[in-house]
Amino acid sequence: MSTRFDLDGFLARHVTGRSESMFAADLAAHDAELRAAIEGASVLVIGGAGTIGSSFIRALLPFRPARLVVVDLSENGLTELTRDLRSTPGQFVPDQYLTYPISFGDAVFERMLRASGPFDIVAHFAAHKHVRSEKDRYSIEAMVENNVLSTARLLDLLAEFPPKHFFCVSTDKAANPANVMGASKKLMEEAVLAYSSVLPATTARFANVAFSNGSLPAGFLERIAKGQPLSAPSDVRRYFVSPAESGQLCLLACILGAPGDILFPRLEEPAMLTFSSIADALLAELGYTPVHCSTEEEARTTPPTDTTWPVYYFESDTSGEKSFEEFHTADEDVDLERFAALGVVHGRASYDVAGIRSLRDELRTLFSRDDLPKDAIVSELVRLVPTFQHVETGKSLDQKM
Repeated sequence: MSTRFDLDGFLARHVTGRSESMFAADLAAHDAELRAAIEGASVLVIGGAGTIGSSFIRALLPFRPARLVVVDLSENGLTELTRDLRSTPGQFVPDQYLTYPISFGDAVFERMLRASGPFDIVAHFAAHKHVRSEKDRYSIEAMVENNVLSTARLLDLLAEFPPKHFFCVSTDKAANPANVMGASKKLMEEAVLAYSSVLPATTARFANVAFSNGSLPAGFLERIAKGQPLSAPSDVRRYFVSPAESGQLCLLACILGAPGDILFPRLEEPAMLTFSSIADALLAELGYTPVHCSTEEEARTTPPTDTTWPVYYFESDTSGEKSFEEFHTADEDVDLERFAALGVVHGRASYDVAGIRSLRDELRTLFSRDDLPKDAIVSELVRLVPTFQHVETGKSLDQKM
């Protein structure tokens, strides 16, 4: 595979179908508002080394903030982010630029925040995002700790010295969740809505970010580089935005959203793709014809050639998978007029701040139990998130190739 593979061109031709960002019109229409809010501002980005967080930073920097602090657990990710920013021609990087490889749930983060704050803009992207992270009590506890409990703690800290803008990324899977990740993000949304009464907090539900870190399409490139077969579900259909669009969506939501707003990309059903179709298009782009295998073992033992590549496509049968995506539910108040390419859910809080703190304490009590099976956690989440209808098949993505 050529190291000069044009990923942006491939996305435009075969995945998003767009040569221009779907948010170009909204960015142009609100340029003055964005510049007024960001130029000279002090910005904290949590989880800034990931695909969406780093794309948010790239969307933000042309508006010339005075200070940028980036926090992420991945020390290597922060290193690559800095190298990328420093190596890009014409890229503005503020003189006050710092990266910290720390967890936003740790005491050292609180000490940094109290010493370095207040910040004008705080954007939070540190999340467990994979359905595959739902396995057992331990994986679910870690997910809920990160997505719900630590986020609620962050909101408590920020309530002491509120930023002018706070943003926390959500997911399409928070709308009628079918998995624990989606339910945890729905609870995260509830925390954002509750605290929007004391600080200007917004969020956004997402399409899949094409070729984002850890995603199945990004894994295609890794597998091809290693000479491995491609594997993908053939029946799961998803919406996609480019990495650049993901950062722009979050920037618009962060700066232009009203407290309690949940923004989402306005994408129509014909734009949905299967992962297997993306794999086929990628192989064709690279000059390969897919060789369809009927089992994982057959795919593993079928060697690639100069013109062919083994693939294994299957119908999804793992826990927590929905065959389609939705960005809002039938009973939510949706505004499709404010932006050209963004819809807005006017969030209705189910809890106040005290209620979120009580919920946090309940979850901590639950996880303090030594004998805590997965189904007991799911039952508690169903109680807390009435729209949560868990899809349990007894199979995990960790069992897939």
